[in-house]
Amino acid sequence: MRLVALVEAEDHVCCRYRLAAFRPYLAAAGHTLELRALPRSWYGRLTLGRDLAHADAVILQRKLLPRLAIALLRRRVRRFIFDLDDAVWLRDSYSPRGFDDPRRTRRFRAVVQASDLIVAGNDYLAAEVRRWVGPTRVAVIPTCVDVTKYPARSRRESASTQLVWVGSSSTLRGLEQFAPTLSAIGKAVPGTRLKLICDRFIDVPHLPVDRCPWDEATEPVELAAASVGIAWVPDDPWSRGKCGLKVLQYQAAGLPVVANPVGVQTDFVRHGETGFRATTTDEWVTAVRRLAGDAEMGWRLGAAGRRQVEEEYSVAVGAARWVAALDRLAGLRRAG
Repeated sequence: MRLVALVEAEDHVCCRYRLAAFRPYLAAAGHTLELRALPRSWYGRLTLGRDLAHADAVILQRKLLPRLAIALLRRRVRRFIFDLDDAVWLRDSYSPRGFDDPRRTRRFRAVVQASDLIVAGNDYLAAEVRRWVGPTRVAVIPTCVDVTKYPARSRRESASTQLVWVGSSSTLRGLEQFAPTLSAIGKAVPGTRLKLICDRFIDVPHLPVDRCPWDEATEPVELAAASVGIAWVPDDPWSRGKCGLKVLQYQAAGLPVVANPVGVQTDFVRHGETGFRATTTDEWVTAVRRLAGDAEMGWRLGAAGRRQVEEEYSVAVGAARWVAALDRLAGLRRAG
């Protein structure tokens, strides 16, 4: 198939991990993938699809366009695919207006019902999609990582424990809420530090912060150089739709992970096998203290996490799911 993906930007994290990474595998299966940034103007969005007659399928990533724009786009293209990795029918965790948004819900329903195929990043998202369409139109394809980009973490002893968190300014708000627990860890586990890989930074009382400006080229090495990956999100409807990219990155880098059991983090972090799940401050302190005192255990949990990513969440695995979904879509179209 000739695929055209309409994305927020080609360098956007969702495009890089959920579409662009699969290009070589799609090409090997006979598919081409063209990436196009969505127009920002109202007129540009109403004219979407006029120049896409060459495409066998058009993928819209995440964006909830006005219902009129969706209706017009659907009429102009042969097959229409919607890809989502967030609970886009809701407002996010930090909205002062709450989660429910009738306009978002109407747009979400419109784009889902117009789609021949909806690719959801996890089961929580897929369950919401299935409220509006039949299950045969839904495929679950997790966000995946290229493990080969991450250097294998070696066994090593260190006088200090470096926690690491990677993310953007928007997701840093969650870490700010989590700061009291981080501060408690700093007081309870001497020698612990926190590496922040981000475009913005915060200070945490009692916990020294190592500031590491995010760079795509150095991100894998910076992660692998740390001791423990941490992931905390609010326990709410928006966060349950997240696809857990940072946890997969930590695991690809061979790090043991400590995370609160919300959404896919419950699946990725197998307690005592790839890391530790922690909810209360005491549980977080205990988990970090155990890893700080047993480097061999940290290496073992990290190695298990890396194997888990290789087997279940690698780019090769995700691409195979995409190819299967596209083959099924083509078969349904021929049958129709």
